[in-house]
Amino acid sequence: MQAGENMTVSGSGSTANPYVLSAVVPCEDVRACLSAGPGVNFDQGTGVISADVSGQAGNNLVAGPDGLFVPTAGGAVLAGCGLTGDGTGSAPLEVATGTWPYACSPDTAGGVIVCGADGVLRGEPRGQINFMQHTETRAYADLAVPSDATVVDTFQLNISNPDQCRAAMVLVEREVDVDFILPPGAGAAYAHDTDQMYYMRNTGSSTITDAHTQTTKVYQALAALAPGAGAVIQLPITLDRGSAGATYNRIQIFLRAILISL
Repeated sequence: MQAGENMTVSGSGSTANPYVLSAVVPCEDVRACLSAGPGVNFDQGTGVISADVSGQAGNNLVAGPDGLFVPTAGGAVLAGCGLTGDGTGSAPLEVATGTWPYACSPDTAGGVIVCGADGVLRGEPRGQINFMQHTETRAYADLAVPSDATVVDTFQLNISNPDQCRAAMVLVEREVDVDFILPPGAGAAYAHDTDQMYYMRNTGSSTITDAHTQTTKVYQALAALAPGAGAVIQLPITLDRGSAGATYNRIQIFLRAILISL
């Protein structure tokens, strides 16, 4: 027997030492028969064959001790912040939660978690407390104080709810100060709207100039001002019980609003 191309012959042909034919194929001849394809890389120069792993978002291919695999139930899952479990039946992948520390039920008082357009979990909008105010002083030419309740001027504060998500409760604090001129025996009163807050009578024998006292009142103006909505808080000033030539020459007001949206 004779060896041919890429073949070798060994042995003497006896029972104890039979002929053995061996084929020797160079790597260069074999590489021409191999090629890359989906999921496979092939380097013609070195002959190295490797996995072609996608870099697309969501790829969770894992390299194990014996090769590549896709984690499924029973396989290990690397959980980031906010997740627990490994995907097994005994430890399913789930959201990590804390302990509800309140006496009320989370079913009725708990907030809402939603997925934003960017794929990020979002909680409910943050509460807001906003503050607005207006102060003004007006002078008058010693006008007579009416004897009966009469609105002599009106002040106002324009407010708006900056919260675009929640309605706001509006608390208003208002202050009023009126200057009276009271000749002997004269009296005068003023009111926040219809609520009389101050009365002064001169029981002496000389004129009292610019008698005044600043009064304050706090109240709920609106239970719910809609998100982004505006409103006008008005403060009518009522004068009353004018007698014996009483006059007024100045009114000063403060209007302050606290908007609470929770």
